[in-house]
Amino acid sequence: MTAPPGLQPTPGGAAGPADGPRPGPGGAQPSPATARTKPTGVTEASATSTATATRTVQVADEPTWRRLPREAGRRVLAVNRLLGVSPAGWTLLVVAALAFWAGGRLGWAELRIASVACLVVLLLAVLFTLGRQSYAVSLELQSRRVVVGERAFGELRVENTSDRRLWPARIELPVGRRLASFGLPSLGGRASHDEVFAVPTVRRSVIRVGPARTVRGDPFRLMGREILWTDAIDLYVHPRTVPLPGRQGGFIRDLEGQPTGEVTNSDINFHALREYVPGDDRRYVHWRSTARTGTLMVRQFEETRRSHVAVALDVAGEDYLSDDEFELAVSVAGSISLQSLRDENTLSLLTSTQRLKAISPRRTLDELCGVSMVNRGTLPGLVRTCVRTVPGASVAVVVTGSQPAPADLRRACTLFDLDVRVLAVRIQLGAETSTQTLSNVTVLTLGSLDALPPAVRRASL
Repeated sequence: MTAPPGLQPTPGGAAGPADGPRPGPGGAQPSPATARTKPTGVTEASATSTATATRTVQVADEPTWRRLPREAGRRVLAVNRLLGVSPAGWTLLVVAALAFWAGGRLGWAELRIASVACLVVLLLAVLFTLGRQSYAVSLELQSRRVVVGERAFGELRVENTSDRRLWPARIELPVGRRLASFGLPSLGGRASHDEVFAVPTVRRSVIRVGPARTVRGDPFRLMGREILWTDAIDLYVHPRTVPLPGRQGGFIRDLEGQPTGEVTNSDINFHALREYVPGDDRRYVHWRSTARTGTLMVRQFEETRRSHVAVALDVAGEDYLSDDEFELAVSVAGSISLQSLRDENTLSLLTSTQRLKAISPRRTLDELCGVSMVNRGTLPGLVRTCVRTVPGASVAVVVTGSQPAPADLRRACTLFDLDVRVLAVRIQLGAETSTQTLSNVTVLTLGSLDALPPAVRRASL
């Protein structure tokens, strides 16, 4: 049998491809330029019967002149982590090397002597740094929650857990953005040393105290090795708050809930009488009206709901005249939130940027410690966020600064539903207390925190 053109018979009698390139689609022959060539340094092997090629490429090693500086840098960093060489120590080492080179170049023995002296000082610093520190360090705060202006005390106790005397060292304690440093004397075996410190609490904040770390080094502070001994402790500096009139004083006027206007067959707030229909609860039959009319009459009630207080704190920096004005706004929001929780009302606390977890008085004040002014957000946007995230609110309190005009504040509060009681508090330091009520919105201008309780009583929420 004759094989078709382009195919050569194989030894087994089957037709196989002829030598040379295989025709492309349509029978076109590939050009010599597209033919596969085998590059130098590359081995090619057929992995499967589908002619899939596996290529192994040999990669040359990195040049020595490029690898050595990087390796030297890693070694220097390792030594620096071990000994804790300070910038002053590195400077002294460079000065010693330059003085030794200049002394040999210029023939000045004085420079050589100065270089040796620098090296001796560095060697002594190394001796101060080496060795183990057998310490047991404890950090305690007298109270982890204080009010602005109260003094917060802490105690740092360091004990030598070994039987040998330890050299003097330094112990550092980060307190917020500051760093407190205490000198540890030489401690004998099983001896201890106590340090009592005070944390300034002039501003509402969350102050991180610790972790305590010892710095073992030389007196010249050329080297120092740091070891962490304790965990960090958060100190919450709460805003100042005042007690407000509760249910008895009219802060939230209802005792069992607020009427919604919807009629129901069982509740507390009586609405009207109607004729009995099958299925009504006989407990609500009004027997006097039944005897007078001769028709079985039952009572109807207005459905009441538990008061849900929404407190919205404006944190836009452009709405406040000063930092003190913003701090007063935070204190007002905290005072109203605490009274709502004491009255066992459902509370939702939010700002222009986030919703805070107000599940208890302590957690509410902790959340307010981290609130700060931002350069974004508007008062209408805050109200819209409150309406969207707290749709079931019965009382809404909006706290803002002195920059929004009372008319703009009232206009923004009209976004709430008419059945929501709205109190808009406008903070203006030194201003006289004033209230203006229009429909369901009461605008309260407040000049100090002490004026808040009588102002809330006057607003009759």
